[in-house]
Amino acid sequence: MAIRGLERFKQERDALQLALQMSAQNQSPEGQLTATLIEAILETAQSIIAAAEEGKPFIATSYGNAPELLVALGLPWYPLLLVPYLPTQAPFILQEIDEAVRFGLGTDTCTLIRLGISNVRAGRVPLPTAFIGLLSPCDGASVFHQAIAHDDYWRDVPTFCTDPPYWENDLSIDFHANELRLVVSFLEGRTGRKLNLDRLREVAEESNKQYKLWAEYNRMRCTVPCPPTANKGAQAWNVAQNFMVGDPGGTEWFKKLVNITKQQVRERKGYVPNERIRLLWFDVPPLWSSELTDWLKAEWGACIVMDMMGYAPSTLIDTSSEESMFRDLAKRNLCELPMVRQVHGTVDILVNDIVQVVRDYKIDCVIWPAHMGHKDGSASIGIMRQVCRDIGVPFLALGVDLFDKRYTSINRLKDKFSEFFSTMGLG
Repeated sequence: MAIRGLERFKQERDALQLALQMSAQNQSPEGQLTATLIEAILETAQSIIAAAEEGKPFIATSYGNAPELLVALGLPWYPLLLVPYLPTQAPFILQEIDEAVRFGLGTDTCTLIRLGISNVRAGRVPLPTAFIGLLSPCDGASVFHQAIAHDDYWRDVPTFCTDPPYWENDLSIDFHANELRLVVSFLEGRTGRKLNLDRLREVAEESNKQYKLWAEYNRMRCTVPCPPTANKGAQAWNVAQNFMVGDPGGTEWFKKLVNITKQQVRERKGYVPNERIRLLWFDVPPLWSSELTDWLKAEWGACIVMDMMGYAPSTLIDTSSEESMFRDLAKRNLCELPMVRQVHGTVDILVNDIVQVVRDYKIDCVIWPAHMGHKDGSASIGIMRQVCRDIGVPFLALGVDLFDKRYTSINRLKDKFSEFFSTMGLG
């Protein structure tokens, strides 16, 4: 009997193998970093397929959720809401968006949420032993979990959602640390695995090495011109948070990234030849971004120096005790996870991040893409614009869909940027 969702995962596995073969032909240091990440994504797919076929436990998780705990428990897992971002998804993404509409999902709902729900309903993802959800940072996330709970196949999947406090203070961190303990108890009860604190310490210490190297890499992105590895921010996030969590191979990936970037800085190589405009793209990079960024580089000498996924200030985990490990994991996942960090609580963090990035990275203008699903952040456009006025940088709100390039055409976006740059005297 075929296992629901596994056939599509096998197709993904085969496509990833092909992508790995193609990327391996790129012998540049940056190309090899991409190949290593693709290999890690492939290994994740293979581990899920093997667990499903052998009747062993595996987990689906929505986003974040202290993945160090899953690694320490020895559980294969896949990030359900990252499936649309896989490199093999691009050719199908528009038809799957249209399919979600046919399922009855409103076009005013975040496209990522719609794609997540339709992937479940269409049987494109395998049924896990348990699902760890996240009721943050937006109402759409809650809708996502409700839809899964009512799916004919997923309704019997044991589910646990951490309850994130609104405030970011000591009491909230303590509360969330207890939520993570409940996650562990939930998983132990449904998988038969037991958390070994020495293993968690080992994973956390390896994770700390990755985050230290990530911070070193980010500091080099402050350089003028911004080095060519500036486009590796999203990959760094995927290595540290999704596909090589607490893995020495992931640490090695970051070491190579840092060494490549150091060499580029020494040679004064720039991501954009004759860099003239340094942008903060204050959101998640769109799936279709390359067409726009290539034009920005060629036409305006504009470089996206930093984005929301690349900017990840993180507390290193104190591994001296069980309590300190859970507390620092809670702080990382409640207060420092990209996107969750900026929009789940008060506007202060969003504003402070803009100010900090503008100053540290010598930003010439701030772009709020205004992804149609990020209504929580877009509600603060007026505040962001005023803050940018106060610190003397131009601000542009666009209006895009991070997955559906039909929402606002590339030509329309080019016109908006050209008008903005010309009006503000940039470039």
